[in-house]
Amino acid sequence: MQVAPITQYTAPLSRAVAERVVALERGAVPQDVWQYLKLCLADAVGIAFASRHYEFSRKSLDSLGVLGSAGSSTIIGQPEPVALRDAAMMNGLLIHGLDYDDTHLASVIHCTASAFPAALALAEQRKLTGEELLLATLIAVEVDALLGTQAGGVFQQVGFHPTGVVGIFGATVAATRLIGGDVDALLRAQGVALSLCSGSMAFLDDGSWTKRLHPGWAASAALQAAALGVSGFEGPGEAYGGRFGFYALYAPGTSVETEVVSSQLFQEWGLRTVAIKPYPICHFNHAPVDAALTLREAHGLTPDAIESATILLDQRQFGVVVDPIEAKRAPQNEYDAKFSAPYAVATALCKGRFSLAELEDTARLDEDVLMLAQRVSCTHDERSRYPDAFSGGLKLRLRDGTELEHFESINRGAEGQLLSMEQVQDKFLENCALTIPAAAAQQLWSAILGLDEMNDVTELVSLLRTRASGA
Repeated sequence: MQVAPITQYTAPLSRAVAERVVALERGAVPQDVWQYLKLCLADAVGIAFASRHYEFSRKSLDSLGVLGSAGSSTIIGQPEPVALRDAAMMNGLLIHGLDYDDTHLASVIHCTASAFPAALALAEQRKLTGEELLLATLIAVEVDALLGTQAGGVFQQVGFHPTGVVGIFGATVAATRLIGGDVDALLRAQGVALSLCSGSMAFLDDGSWTKRLHPGWAASAALQAAALGVSGFEGPGEAYGGRFGFYALYAPGTSVETEVVSSQLFQEWGLRTVAIKPYPICHFNHAPVDAALTLREAHGLTPDAIESATILLDQRQFGVVVDPIEAKRAPQNEYDAKFSAPYAVATALCKGRFSLAELEDTARLDEDVLMLAQRVSCTHDERSRYPDAFSGGLKLRLRDGTELEHFESINRGAEGQLLSMEQVQDKFLENCALTIPAAAAQQLWSAILGLDEMNDVTELVSLLRTRASGA
């Protein structure tokens, strides 16, 4: 039996996180971070409404009827309330359901998808202010970003979805604070969360739906962990270090300098490196798609002019979007397509775009796209800045012998290339248009941007209950 490398630590981390979470006040948050947080929340809500258009959401929501879900909490896109934890679970599922939600790049975690649903559920239940909802969401995002970055990509290499296994911790500490927990309650809650975190990458093998569930489950389980912690239920005093702690189990072999790490919390703001997605596909594919669109427009390319295409990525990304290459060239369903670099690039080259429509069956079976995907390969590129940025590029060889290349050091939407407010609003309105009227969407957008002025989140909640068509 192989023994995993020992993970090294320098000090307990749970207490440092707990103390900083209890102490954080709104005045310590830089204004640019505060404003960008509202854009991330608006983006998440728009995606949740769009998700109500798809079969996976209907079947997910049907599951609540199997066990019953009486309660007074809100699921985005329906007026009928449900149980608190079910609302958190389903909202996380809807936000992440299209793989169109924001990503903290260094940790590869979809932070908002678990942070916001957990905070929203408690803010609604307790009639908290918009500022309290925002601050709790930010706390969860920052803790997740900090914890996830330490693994250096190891989570995925050993088969765990980072959002699933990390997301519960940020949501847990934020929820515990909203409930009124002190440092000791936060210690207990983090220890409990260690036994509830989960998220397998097995969905990559067959395109199944379980990835969509991970942030919702993290949010729901976080509420349980917080409730137990506040009630005095004993969890391990250190969740992250130790022989059976988080990093030893989920990211074996990593070296975690916890004193240095904890000093960065709420000082070096992770939200500044959260990227809002311009495309509804795995973030690893974004830079190659941008490169494909740039080359297509600059040279007036048509698919038949391209002899071969070589995607340029970091080798560590191959296991998610490149391998096995034959399967990636012919995705069998829309979730396969999201995680296929060859399909994404071939689509961009053929159609000059990549939207939700390009994941529908009719688009996925397009003969021109599939034929071009067969001529797409991938190679490692030393210029990549992964995992700090999801760099990528494309090299084309045309049938007349011409060779073309374009490389994006920083993917669009990431720090240095952030989407503008107008671009985020356009995406939000386009997503909402799938299921709710334009006037309702515009009202929601305005409400979220003014969330910090709300004395009670009930105003936001009433808008979130707008019935989505197809729901």
